[in-house]
Amino acid sequence: QVQLAESGGGLVQAGGSLRLSCVASGKIFSINVMGWHRQAPGKQRELVATITRGGSTDYADSVKDRFTISRDNAKNAVYLQINSLKPEDTAVYYCNADIKIGAYALWSNYWGQGTQVTVSS
Repeated sequence: QVQLAESGGGLVQAGGSLRLSCVASGKIFSINVMGWHRQAPGKQRELVATITRGGSTDYADSVKDRFTISRDNAKNAVYLQINSLKPEDTAVYYCNADIKIGAYALWSNYWGQGTQVTVSS
C-alpha cells in the first residue's frame, strides 16, 4: 500500500556530486521522520541522515560536512545532496520513512529498494 522509490544514483568520479531523491506513494495519511541509510559491500547498513517533518536534521559524523538532507512535505519526498564524493561513499543508498496510513493507524517504518552510488577514484 505504501511504496518508497529512490532515484538519482549512478557512477561518478571522486569529487563529484549527486542528488538522490525518494518519493513515497500509496495510502499515506502522514509522514514523520524520513531518512537515508547506506550499505557498502561487505558492511552493515548505516544511518546517513534523518529529517523530521518540521525540518530538523541529523547526520552521521562521517558525512556531516558533505551531505545535505531535505524534504518536500507536499510531495512526500526526501532528498540527499552529496558533494565532494569519495570512493568510500560507494554503497547502495536506501531511504526510509515513518508513515501512518490512517488517522488512527500506528506509525510504521517503510523502506525503498535502494539506489546504487559508485564513486571512482
